[in-house]
Amino acid sequence: MDADSVDAGRDAAFFGRAGLILGEDAMSRLASARVAVFGLGGVGGWCAEALARTGVGTLMLVDRDCVEASNVNRQVMATSRTVGRPKAVALAERIAEINPSAAIEPRVEAYTEATADSFGLERFDCVIDAIDSLDDKIALVRHALSIPSVTLFSSMGAAFRMDPLQVRATAFRRVEGDGLARAMRRRFRETGGIPERDFTCVWSAERRREGASGEGRAFGSLAPVTGTFGFTLASLVISSAVSQ
Repeated sequence: MDADSVDAGRDAAFFGRAGLILGEDAMSRLASARVAVFGLGGVGGWCAEALARTGVGTLMLVDRDCVEASNVNRQVMATSRTVGRPKAVALAERIAEINPSAAIEPRVEAYTEATADSFGLERFDCVIDAIDSLDDKIALVRHALSIPSVTLFSSMGAAFRMDPLQVRATAFRRVEGDGLARAMRRRFRETGGIPERDFTCVWSAERRREGASGEGRAFGSLAPVTGTFGFTLASLVISSAVSQ
């Protein structure tokens, strides 16, 4: 038996339950899908893993940070054994064990206006924005929306929420009560206006918890909520890929 046959048999075993829902043609499209995930925290990491577990064939994983002990409560690659390692590398290794056939490109760097061209966004079908830096987030959204062939999905704020049942997906223009979306609108207006091309966001309608506060860049967050954000983003990508 040749290597291609072995790979096909293994993939059928690994992803067969997804195929029972989506169908053979859809699974083939997912195997050919190319997705870039920017930000591998409590949202982006779960999104990337869900995509890998559904058979997405090409993933670029972008995050400049290393795993910290404080990440263990909500980030999929964060364990006592990965503390101190680059998030992108740790997650790439984990995904390689889930789907050995996947093409995985870990990038241990930040997306910024200065580095934008190095990522080659035009290569991808979908871009996931799970960045928490406002300026970098704005730059990525504008860049992705400027490429007609790219579908962008963006995460708003998941911190200080406890109820995963209030997570939803709508157009950016319909996001309400989210501090990150509010800051993005303000920055868009300061830097050329809100993009005419709308994009789908995952956000929570839950009000920020009373008395909740952050220390520096630290914000209270829980895996059931950040994971729901990530899984919702992955579901949007899957729906987009199989509908092509």
